[in-house]
Amino acid sequence: MIWLSWWVWALAAVALGILEVLVPGYIALGFGIGAGLVALGLLGGLLTPILDTAGGLGFGLLLILFGLCSGVAWWGLRAVFGPVGGTVQTFDDDVND
Repeated sequence: MIWLSWWVWALAAVALGILEVLVPGYIALGFGIGAGLVALGLLGGLLTPILDTAGGLGFGLLLILFGLCSGVAWWGLRAVFGPVGGTVQTFDDDVND
């Protein structure tokens, strides 16, 4: 099955990274990091024993792993870059006064 190939997940990670450049907000970047981690797990052979024991549920396990990795990556990015919007700076004095 094609979804069990590491290069599909790596291609999805690159596509999500490009999407992040076009649509800022680091949401697509979190998903891209999650896809990249799944690709590295498949490439390194770390996920092969798990997928072999799962039988026909390998795609579902990869989606769950992708979701977990993406959520952790998004949470980490939010901790580093702060919440969306932040605080608004207001001025009470006019520069011409």
